[in-house]
Amino acid sequence: MSDLSAFPITRKWPAQYPDRIQLYSLTTPNGVKASIMLEETGLPYEAHLVSFDSNDQLSPEFLSLNPNNKIPAILDPAGPGGKPLALFESGAILLYLAEKSGLLLPSDPAARYEAIQWLMFQMGGIGPMFGQVGFFHKFAGKDYEDKRPRDRYVNEARRLLAVLDQRLSGRQWVMGEEYGIADIAIFPWVRNLIGFYEAGALVSIADFPQVTRVLEAFLARPAVRRGLTIPARS
Repeated sequence: MSDLSAFPITRKWPAQYPDRIQLYSLTTPNGVKASIMLEETGLPYEAHLVSFDSNDQLSPEFLSLNPNNKIPAILDPAGPGGKPLALFESGAILLYLAEKSGLLLPSDPAARYEAIQWLMFQMGGIGPMFGQVGFFHKFAGKDYEDKRPRDRYVNEARRLLAVLDQRLSGRQWVMGEEYGIADIAIFPWVRNLIGFYEAGALVSIADFPQVTRVLEAFLARPAVRRGLTIPARS
């Protein structure tokens, strides 16, 4: 049995199954990227809820694993060389789990880097921009009479959706016939934009039929449906 006692995070979130990957997360778009990936690969893991309501992400235990105080984060007791590995940043976690499992990332070097570029497209564009749309449309941004900040992000979100829609034309998934980490990175954010953020009409999501087509296929996957609910809220 693995000994994870050297990691302070396990004092706040004790590991019932210390031989499994420990996931510290919440069901946000970035959080479910990790849980969906774990469900898709079948890697054994144990999920722990990091509650923003109680500022768990600012606790010394969580900061010991991720000083950037963001979810998700993982602790793999059987990392490279058989040693425990702590990892944060959802994109890095997707890459690590793909390489650990040998799944959802092309083995051909050229295709591998093509998949990684679309992962970075989500990390650098879709995530930050869709998040700003959510802020200005659903949250505090509503209080601003000047709609230019909101419209700036709406226009950028539409531009990104157009890029994605064009990429998906004639393709089943981002990389073609093969589902992979690029889809797992991108579509939780698309779902959040038109669902939780209620911004579908604002960005005219109907203008992007390829995006909505693939989103529907993504949400139909059993592993995705499970991952969207993990970790469960008490």
